[in-house]
Amino acid sequence: MYLLLEEQAVRANTLFCIGRNYAEHAAELGNDVPAEPMVFLKPNSSLAFHNDTVRLPAYSQDVHYETELLLLIGEDADELSPENALNVVAGYGVGLDLTARDIQSQAKQAGTPWLKAKGFKGAACVSPFVSAQRAGKVDDLYFSMRLNGEEKQRGYAGDMVFSPVRLLCELAQNYGLHRGDVVFTGTPAGVGALKSGDVAELDLGGLVQARFEFV
Repeated sequence: MYLLLEEQAVRANTLFCIGRNYAEHAAELGNDVPAEPMVFLKPNSSLAFHNDTVRLPAYSQDVHYETELLLLIGEDADELSPENALNVVAGYGVGLDLTARDIQSQAKQAGTPWLKAKGFKGAACVSPFVSAQRAGKVDDLYFSMRLNGEEKQRGYAGDMVFSPVRLLCELAQNYGLHRGDVVFTGTPAGVGALKSGDVAELDLGGLVQARFEFV
């Protein structure tokens, strides 16, 4: 699968996701803010792209949207410093980390992995990416999601518990970063359920947009 960076196609690699990276979102789900980044993965088969129709999984009755700022990695890195971490970011996008909340709750109670809740087909909705040069300072970026025309979420990169720089340094050191990796940086407050017929419209500060329909 390929991601779109301006007019360039980039082969998708690892999809890193960060949980509980906005304090208000952690609070709305009754969770504590973690002491270090909570990292999990989604398979590439979960990717969906602008204008795709996403089929909600039949095994869940409570699929939630989570709107997030995305980082597209442009070069390999095994170690980064705070001073150079952002140099590996080729572009920024906006996406949805879809979560089968009922299945996730069952997995938490059983102490089992979240793959069925977080990794189903279409669970990683991504926009095209704007180049890092065009995007400007990452801490100034903001993003939003409208569901059926009504704004449901708005987030600011500067409000993250763990900044993009901190995330990049930790991911590089612990797992290694590679060209085509995408980092879902966490969702702000305002998550909610999706139903068949819903349309989500995502925007990253007027720089890139994406639209997804759910059935």
